[in-house]
Amino acid sequence: MIGYPGLDEVVVGGRGLWRSAIAVHAPSGHSGSSWTVVGAISRAAHLVRLLDGAELPGADTGFPLPPKLSVTSLHGGQGFSTTPDRCDLNVDVRITPAFDAHDAETLIRKAVAELDAELPAPKPTEITPVATWPPFRLADDEQPAVALLTAAAEAGLAVRAKTAGPSNIGNLLAAEGIPATAGFGLPYQGLHGIDERAHLAELPQVYSVYQRAVLRLLRAG
Repeated sequence: MIGYPGLDEVVVGGRGLWRSAIAVHAPSGHSGSSWTVVGAISRAAHLVRLLDGAELPGADTGFPLPPKLSVTSLHGGQGFSTTPDRCDLNVDVRITPAFDAHDAETLIRKAVAELDAELPAPKPTEITPVATWPPFRLADDEQPAVALLTAAAEAGLAVRAKTAGPSNIGNLLAAEGIPATAGFGLPYQGLHGIDERAHLAELPQVYSVYQRAVLRLLRAG
């Protein structure tokens, strides 16, 4: 049971992830040259359009969130007069049981193949997988979710089970076959911001809920 912040939700699942770094190539040259080529940045921009337009499945009955693809970084070139021979992208795909890591990689490779066919370059576009975590979701009657939800309700808190869009340590544990909750804790504001903060007055109440849940699990064992 991982105590991420949030007093009104017990996170019992989360989308997984598949991440890759992509290197887009093209001939380098001078921006004022009479020799016109499609530069690496322009080729990368075309790839971004292909990725943004890719069709992903919706949510399914067993998992409440759809997959999601995001281009999160793009770097290439410097100055004004030189067109670069390389542009690098980072792509983050949030995966689900219906659209897994294999599906994500297949989609990316299809878009890259389309780019290289439509706008050829001397060197093919390179895809480097960086990380993958599986999606996870505990069933309504699966521990430790039941113990924590029950303990929170007994403490007079109105809580709900939630499947999170962002990945969390629960995904990492799921890869090892370890069921986990990954969210019930203090009220918060500004999560991951420079002004992130938690309200400590509820700490005794949150502690009591976890203590009650652990004792329930010990009795069940």
